[in-house]
Order: sequence, then structure tokens, then C-alpha cells
Amino acid sequence: MTQLIIEGIGETLYMTAVSTFLAYLFGLPLGILLVLTGKGGIKPMPTLNLIVGFVVNVFRSIPFLILLVAVIPVTRAIVGTILGSTAAIVPLVISATPFIARIVESSLIEVDAGVIEAAQSMGANTRQIVMKVMLPEAKPSIITNAALASVTILGYSAMAGYVGGGGLGDIAMRYGFYKFDTATMWVVVVIIVVIVQIMQEIGLRIAKHTDHRAR
Repeated sequence: MTQLIIEGIGETLYMTAVSTFLAYLFGLPLGILLVLTGKGGIKPMPTLNLIVGFVVNVFRSIPFLILLVAVIPVTRAIVGTILGSTAAIVPLVISATPFIARIVESSLIEVDAGVIEAAQSMGANTRQIVMKVMLPEAKPSIITNAALASVTILGYSAMAGYVGGGGLGDIAMRYGFYKFDTATMWVVVVIIVVIVQIMQEIGLRIAKHTDHRAR
């Protein structure tokens, strides 16, 4: 059981890390697009903003367990199976991407408008403003929110264990719930809590280190 739990920790961290990276890969551009095209943005496009915002809100509203089942054909097409930690990454990314898009949007909106106006007055184009002004200024908030997102994805990965997604959630279901082994279930819960605390602490420390306003 000890070896099984160690493997479960590895699978959980693997799912969380890869899913967070891929979700940010897709969610970061979406968040930037929502800010740029929104009201008061650098490139206001109300129709595009409405469409993107609607799609993001729809996927954010779907409970993860329902989404997990609904995207089974997509998961099978991409991975070739619906079981295991790699297969669980597909619904994790689909579920986390709109969430990350919104928290990135929230981080970028907090950037001082005066800094953006100053960059515009010096002739900076949209790409330069995003890459050299908005993202650097919002970095501490984005990193803090990344820790929040990774914790959320970790929770989703545990739920993925309900349908054979692997990791600690799978161990809790197979050995804790189905075999009425309360001790194993509580050990898994404690391990997940510890991992969450470590991830949050790391995220907060990195965010504080990158926040020039705190120096």
C-alpha cells in the first residue's frame, strides 16, 4: 500500500503539473483577448468579447464530473483510452482553461491604467504593451492565481479517480471507499491537504519574490 500511495502521489503531481501548464497555454491567450477586446480595452471588439466570454462562461458552468463523462469521445480520440492519469489530463485541461482565462483577465484588469497610457503615449504597439507592460505588472497576481488554479486542478484530478483516472483519488475510491478501508481514505486525504499547503506556499513565495512593489 505504501508503494501504491507513492505511485499515486507521482500520478497526481503529474496530472496537476501537465494540466496546469496546458491550461495556461490555452487560458492565458484567452484571458489577454478578453481584456484587450473588452470595454475600456486597448482594442475594443464588443462582439468578439461577447462570444469568447460566453464560451468561457459555458464551460466554466459545467460541473467537472459531468464534463469528465461528456468528453469521453474526445479523450479516447486524443489519448486512445479513457483510463489512467494521461487520459484524465484531457478533461482537466478542458475544465481548467476557462477558469484560468478568467483569473488571468482579473489579474490584467488590475494593472494601473496610467502605466498602459504611458506606454501608448510613447508609441508602443499592442503586442509591446501586453508583453512588456501588462504581463510584467500583473506577474505577481498571475503567479498567485496559478497556485490557486493548480490547487483547483489537483482537486479535479482527485475526482477523476472516480472513473479510473489514476492518482490519489483513484486509490481513495478503490481501496478506501469500495473496500471500506477508512484508514486508507484518510491517509489519502491528509496527503492531498499537505500537497495543497505546499503548493500554495510555493506560489505565494514566488509571487512575493517577483512583486517589485513589495521591495
